Amino acid sequence: MWSRVANVALHGGMRLFLSSFTPVAGKGPHVRCVRAILFDKTPDANWKVPWHQDLTIAVEKRVDLPGYTAWTEKEGIPHVQPPVAVLENMLTARIHLDPCGSDNGALKVLPCTHLDGRLTSDAIGARRTAIEEYTCACKVGDVLFMRPLLLHASSPAATPSRRRVLHLEFAGCDLHNPLRWQEF
Repeated sequence: MWSRVANVALHGGMRLFLSSFTPVAGKGPHVRCVRAILFDKTPDANWKVPWHQDLTIAVEKRVDLPGYTAWTEKEGIPHVQPPVAVLENMLTARIHLDPCGSDNGALKVLPCTHLDGRLTSDAIGARRTAIEEYTCACKVGDVLFMRPLLLHASSPAATPSRRRVLHLEFAGCDLHNPLRWQEF
C-alpha cells in the first residue's frame, strides 16, 4: 500500500501544485513528502479530535538541538516539535477516500490561525471563542490543503460511516544539521 501512497505523493502533478504555494513555492524538486498517515474512522472507531495544531515532525534519529523540543517516539520513529519556521515551510494534503460531511466527523478549522505561530492552550481557547469555525465537507477524491499550524478539530460522527483520509505532509526546507527528515 505505501508504494502506492509514494506514487501519489511524488506524482509530478502533485509536486507542480505544491510548488505554487509560498513559502513552499520555489523549492521545486526540494519539496518532499515527509510523512504519510491513513486516518480511518469507522462506525466502530469513531473518535473526537480536540482543537489543536500539528506541531510534531518525524526525523531519522534524535539529535538534541536548540529549538527542537518535546521529543517522543511513535512506532519506533523519533518525533519532535521543531522551530515554528520549519512548520511554516510545510503543507499538508488530505486526500479523501470516502465522503466526509458535517454528519460524519469532517475536519473543522479556524481560518487564518496558521498565521499566529505556535499557540498555547489559552490562546487556542481565545481563538476558538473569537473566530467562527468552518467545516470542510469533502467528497470522494477531494484534496484539502492546509498548513500544520492551522487550528483544526473534528467531532465524532453523528451518523457513523467509514471515513478514510490519506494525510500527506510536505516540507520545503531542510532541518538544522545534523537532523534529517524521516522520509517514507
